[in-house]
Amino acid sequence: MTELRCRKTETLNGSNEVDEVQDRREETETNDAKNDSEDETDEQQSNDEEISNQESEASDEPERKCRRKSTFVQRLVRGVFGCVAAVACGVLYAAYLSAYHDRKFWFSARQELEREITFQAGSGMYYYYYKKMLAAPSFQRGFYELTADNRTVSGQTINAVERLSLYPELLTSLTYKLLECEDMVEPIYFYIGTVFGLQAVYVTALFISSWVLSRTWVAGMLAVAWYVINRPDTTRVDDTVPLRENWALPYFSCQVAALTGYLCNNISSATETLCYLMMSAVTFIFLLVWEHSHYVIFIQALCLFLLDSFDLVPPRKVADMHKLYLTALLSAYWCQFQNPALLSSPLLSLLFGSVLARYFQQNMKRGPVIARIIKLFLHFYLVFTTSITFNYLIKKLLPVTESDFILKFLEAKFGLNSTTDFVTNFLLCQDGFQRPGQDLFLRLTQASVLPFYFLVLAVCLLSTLEIIYKRLRGQPMKDQLKFEDGRIGEHPEVTYHVFHTLLFGGLALLFDGTKYLWTPYVCMFTAFGVCSPKLWMTLFKWVNLKSLDPVVLSLTLSTSVPTIICFSLWREYCPRVMSELVDLQEFYDPDTVELINWIKTQAPIAAVFAGSPQLLGTVKLCSGSIVTSLPLYSDISLLRRTEDPFQVYAMRSPEEVYKILTSQKTNYVIIEEAICNELSLYRGCRIKDLLDISNGHVVYDKGEMYSFSKHRRFCSEIKMNYSPYTNYFTRVFWNRSYHVYKVNSVISFQY
Repeated sequence: MTELRCRKTETLNGSNEVDEVQDRREETETNDAKNDSEDETDEQQSNDEEISNQESEASDEPERKCRRKSTFVQRLVRGVFGCVAAVACGVLYAAYLSAYHDRKFWFSARQELEREITFQAGSGMYYYYYKKMLAAPSFQRGFYELTADNRTVSGQTINAVERLSLYPELLTSLTYKLLECEDMVEPIYFYIGTVFGLQAVYVTALFISSWVLSRTWVAGMLAVAWYVINRPDTTRVDDTVPLRENWALPYFSCQVAALTGYLCNNISSATETLCYLMMSAVTFIFLLVWEHSHYVIFIQALCLFLLDSFDLVPPRKVADMHKLYLTALLSAYWCQFQNPALLSSPLLSLLFGSVLARYFQQNMKRGPVIARIIKLFLHFYLVFTTSITFNYLIKKLLPVTESDFILKFLEAKFGLNSTTDFVTNFLLCQDGFQRPGQDLFLRLTQASVLPFYFLVLAVCLLSTLEIIYKRLRGQPMKDQLKFEDGRIGEHPEVTYHVFHTLLFGGLALLFDGTKYLWTPYVCMFTAFGVCSPKLWMTLFKWVNLKSLDPVVLSLTLSTSVPTIICFSLWREYCPRVMSELVDLQEFYDPDTVELINWIKTQAPIAAVFAGSPQLLGTVKLCSGSIVTSLPLYSDISLLRRTEDPFQVYAMRSPEEVYKILTSQKTNYVIIEEAICNELSLYRGCRIKDLLDISNGHVVYDKGEMYSFSKHRRFCSEIKMNYSPYTNYFTRVFWNRSYHVYKVNSVISFQY
């Protein structure tokens, strides 16, 4: 009974388990069926949605195409109009310069000699070589004569192409001959027209730089307006047309415009390649046509070094710029007849130091904040110590004579050391090496550019510092930036110009001559800032506006503020600019014309003339005579030669002056009344004061400086025409401004 019951129980339990399994199977099947039905329903719904989306996309596709076409058309119209405006600004500025130059010097109404005299400050010697190339029987013959020139500086055979950077004159004369312009335009008009055409390129490049930064061509118009209004502080092309900087700075402006576009994040590869090729070409030309260009490129390379150190630009672009600089520098070194100054330049040293430091510090931009700051300071120390060491070794290996002089000059400039050297003190007294006066900042303030410049610079600099702090904390760089973010310092092209204007501004505060590098970019940078909605958006993000929409307010101010500025500038300065084209200024120097005519008609062709460098530049241009020195302040050897002819204004004996002049094979010496009787409030900077300091003829008594010597001043005593001066010198020409004395080859003693 028990077994049966047990079996029965087991049977019953087994049947229950089977039933449960069957029930589970049925439930699973039903669930699967339900899921299948639901999946089929979902698939059907998704298919329906896809079909509906496709239908909606098909219906919206024409609208999108229309939007794309309209956007493309709008961009094309803005681009074409901006390009036309940029070119028009350049052409109008060149026409304005030509008309102003003609009114100022009465250029078209003068004879050839009087036109050449208008090339002031000794810059006319460059035009002399242009005339010489045109008179040469062939370009090859003229080029050879310039590379072995023994008809310029007495007793020396110089390579004028290398020492005076004469490639602009070579190319201009070659172009004039190839175009066969002899019957259409005079050589002097072709020469100055080429310079004015380059100024048009200069203005156009500034327009494009401001346009690229702000994304609106209105900024370019405002930049050009400020540039023209502040013309006395932005260019020297009005008075000294042939200067090297007038040829070189337009190329540098094009290089800066191309670099601005190259540093942008959201540009295509084709645009990036185009900008890089343009930078390569104009950097090489810039290094070729100006002897100081490698210092300017060094400042730019220093800006890129800071961008790379703070991780504000992709390292790939910085590496490409290093290759560009090195290629352009070596190419210019080869074209300038292996000029050692290029190899000993700080640019090459900085490139070597930065590349070497980057090789040893590959993980510099990794780690926590403190570690990255320590690595950054170590990077700066390594780069600059390596650069200084490399530069020192190069100068020891190469025959570079200017390095010691530059160091002594800087020591005297900053008051670290005093010197009695004539050349050093002579350069310190030049206007270009003086500190700028308050009138510079007053003029920039009156033109409304300086107040807005400080506003734009403050916003961009603070935003840059904010981005640098975020980079140190490890925040990566963003390629796509939204307008609503308000982070203008995130843009590499903006950050570059912040460093650019700060470094050049520091130089402008030390040397007045460097304001011509800084002031044009002040106009461009300020115009970009007031016309950029991103800058206003950055400012309002900091203020945290709540009552007004910052986007709408930024767009409104970026349009209204430049409009108000342009209207005020047009109302105040347009009549002044137009009046400059109406007023005829009188420039006539009859004494210099009389002197040059006497030299051309009475003096022998092979005669050697001594005098001040500025006057000798005019003598060389107009007569072609051999001179003892040239007004070239970048060549130390030529500067040393200027001290000897200047001894005619010192308190020296006639025997001493005669020995000095005959050592340079001088036949005639020109004494200028303006130097001999110079009156100036700054007594220490007169030529005769500098000579007295150099010759040890100065006595200091109770803070006053007195000149004392056993001989009287030569330039005053020789006019008396008594012995022993008449034994060594014979006066052959004189007028109100000049006295010309022949250096006697045979000494006649008269008592």
